[in-house]
Amino acid sequence: MAAEQGQWLLMATARSPTNIAVIKYWGKRDEALILPINESISITLDPDHLSATTTVAVSPSFDRDRMWLNGKEISLDGGRFQSCLREIRRRAEDVEDEKKGIHIRKEDWERLHVHIASYNNFPTAAGLASSAAGFACLAFSLAKLMNVKEDCGELSAIARRGSGSACRSLFGGFVKWTMGNVADGSDSTAVQLASEAHWDDLVVIIAVVSSRQKETSSTSGMRESVETSSLLHYRAKEVVPSRILQMEKAISCRDFATFAKLTCADSNQFHAVCLDTSPPIFYMNDTSHRIINLVEKLNQFEGEPQVAYTFDAGPNAVLIAKNRKTASLLLQRLLFYFPPPTGSELTSYLLGDKSILQESGVQSMKDVEDLQPPLETKDKTMVQKYVGDVSYFICTKIGRGPTLLADEGQALLSSETGLPK
Repeated sequence: MAAEQGQWLLMATARSPTNIAVIKYWGKRDEALILPINESISITLDPDHLSATTTVAVSPSFDRDRMWLNGKEISLDGGRFQSCLREIRRRAEDVEDEKKGIHIRKEDWERLHVHIASYNNFPTAAGLASSAAGFACLAFSLAKLMNVKEDCGELSAIARRGSGSACRSLFGGFVKWTMGNVADGSDSTAVQLASEAHWDDLVVIIAVVSSRQKETSSTSGMRESVETSSLLHYRAKEVVPSRILQMEKAISCRDFATFAKLTCADSNQFHAVCLDTSPPIFYMNDTSHRIINLVEKLNQFEGEPQVAYTFDAGPNAVLIAKNRKTASLLLQRLLFYFPPPTGSELTSYLLGDKSILQESGVQSMKDVEDLQPPLETKDKTMVQKYVGDVSYFICTKIGRGPTLLADEGQALLSSETGLPK
């Protein structure tokens, strides 16, 4: 290991997106390896709006592996972190940085320690797949630091060991997580069905109903469903296989009507499984149900699906609009029924792509107050509004996979100390 007499430090920083499943993964057939009982399909969201950024650093001066999440140091003792670190180290290759006079041999990685800092630009553990973005970014950034030669498909199996849905965040666009058949899980990987450019008309609006940590974690919820829900096993064996095929075809043909029907039905069945679990699990709340009702009424009024809804293990709604025109109409309805509290700034109530506000014709709080009841609202004199029930909205789109960030200014660790900036 060159430069071992002096103190050197090598870093890599990456950004990885989160993803939202349109055909859900719920339940493991192997807890340790995180192998699913059914296949799943997801859309990757634009990392400019929903992502994890991770900086990893290595130095002979580090006396142990350490990690900071959103500025707070957390333990790396958990099996999932250790599994990712172990698998990446096992695949590490020689690394040479001539500029810094650093040469790390393959065998050196077993005794070198790393520092990891990760930041999510959206709520953690609130049902927005923050762990998916986090573990995908961890695997991707460590692989870059340690010169791992494997492609993203192979890396997805490592990310899966941290969080199941993380395997899907190694790709942009539309992604399928294959179950696999091998006992060691090596063939349970993610594959890209289509890139983000394949169907770029779609607009995603997320209603953040609650950014609080959920009461029942996905891990414990899945375990309880596998043990107690007969509907879960029927779903995995009889329902999901045909839905996977139908969804693949809908994505390939850009058939929004089929895409939306499958997405809504699968979300509803996932939450039915949660209710079928003993004791029942409640991830959605009254606001979630009101948003479903809003979308169903809009679709019925238009005569065919214009918007799909899906909810992961939390109350937040992910709404997928057919195009920007539909997204503008949807946003008007959302702002009518779920306006921001008086005195709020509209620009802080809609995050992400704010250009959708201009297209919707709603650019100020006065515009929100002037919104008329939607055409599909039958009794316009008895309209109830739910001020403050939505914390904020995020407008985004389908996005790319992980990227390496070359600008040292984007690093979360100091290039001198290896500690958080």
